[in-house]
Amino acid sequence: MSTGAARAEESSALRLGLRANLPQFVLLVVVNALVGGMLGQERTVLPLLADDVFHLSAYTSALTYIVAFGATKAVTNFFAGTFSDRYGRKPVLVAGWLFALPVPAMLAWGPSWGWIIAANVLLGVNQGLTWSTTVIMKIDLVGPERRGLAMGFNEAAGYVAVAATAMATGTIADHYGLRPEPFLLGAAYAALALGLSVLAVRETRGHARMEAARHPPSADPGDDHGELTTRQIARRVSFSDRALSAASWTGMVNNLNDALAWGIFPLLFAVHGLSITQIGVLAALYPAVWGAGQMLTGWWSDHIGRKHLITAGMLLQAAAIALVAAGSTFAVWALAQVLLGIGTALVYPTLLAAIGDVAHPAWRARAVGVYRLWRDGGFAVGALLAGALADAYSLTTAIWAVAALTAASGMTVAVRMYETHPKT
Repeated sequence: MSTGAARAEESSALRLGLRANLPQFVLLVVVNALVGGMLGQERTVLPLLADDVFHLSAYTSALTYIVAFGATKAVTNFFAGTFSDRYGRKPVLVAGWLFALPVPAMLAWGPSWGWIIAANVLLGVNQGLTWSTTVIMKIDLVGPERRGLAMGFNEAAGYVAVAATAMATGTIADHYGLRPEPFLLGAAYAALALGLSVLAVRETRGHARMEAARHPPSADPGDDHGELTTRQIARRVSFSDRALSAASWTGMVNNLNDALAWGIFPLLFAVHGLSITQIGVLAALYPAVWGAGQMLTGWWSDHIGRKHLITAGMLLQAAAIALVAAGSTFAVWALAQVLLGIGTALVYPTLLAAIGDVAHPAWRARAVGVYRLWRDGGFAVGALLAGALADAYSLTTAIWAVAALTAASGMTVAVRMYETHPKT
């Protein structure tokens, strides 16, 4: 049978839509929750580990694990999209979980800070391959009508799991110590996710091909036949298309904020005398609100459009970060974390949906990879920027600076980005 005939037969058995693909969609939601759990095992414990166990006095040095994670994940995102188009989604997903297997043991028993950095390099590869692929696979399955809702569920699953694991590891660390017990959760997550990815997840590249065949003709013939080079796609997503580039740069600032919350906030809270359990609660509040809120905001963006939600979300994040800098009590910081979570929920699935709106199915996976390259590069930029400012001035100075940058990003979206939702 020819390749064309095989693809035609494959397409005839496939259907687009959330309801038509509900079992696989739910399975991918579960898998992405485990992806988030791998990240959550670090959120409370690792900043404290840098200070209490490895005695890293400089903030920039203490945040090197976030730099290693963010830079690796950013680059891996780029290749995840390309590899997903070339080899299929499932092989990339399985490969990502193989990279995760040694991470919990390295965090739990690594004898030097170099082991922690190496673990975060592997974690960055894991997160880049697995999270990117679950995003691409859900977009493949649901088609254009429910793209925002799909991204809401995907990101909600991941970040609710980040929150739950951050709180759980904080409680475990308070009772049993910073190592090794908190990281045993990560070992269980990796083993379960690898098993599900190998045995139960099905390939979705055929759904993207079917959608591409039905896609309205484009003014650029290269769009319709997948003939755009990766360099051309990278240029569009990064610079030339106003919506794609605005989404990419806003995504970078958003994850710069996440690096601040991950690496700097726990240190600020500890300086003010909060317990590990209290720090764990604050570390969990932000991703919990962020995660749960995305189930609403993704759906909302399908009805009112993307641009205004992104603008409002970035401005709300700026206000929340400023409140952290101005505050000095658990109650004020808890409010700030809730507001930061709401702001991020408005932005996170909406940015991904906007990329899916603009990118043609023939090159969408690569566009998602380029966008996530910029977005997760924010982890590295945020850790370096916040660490340098904290070392040169103070923790609060670093936080105020990021608040100003976030407000500027929101205004940039308002001016530069066009509305991408086709029905808005």
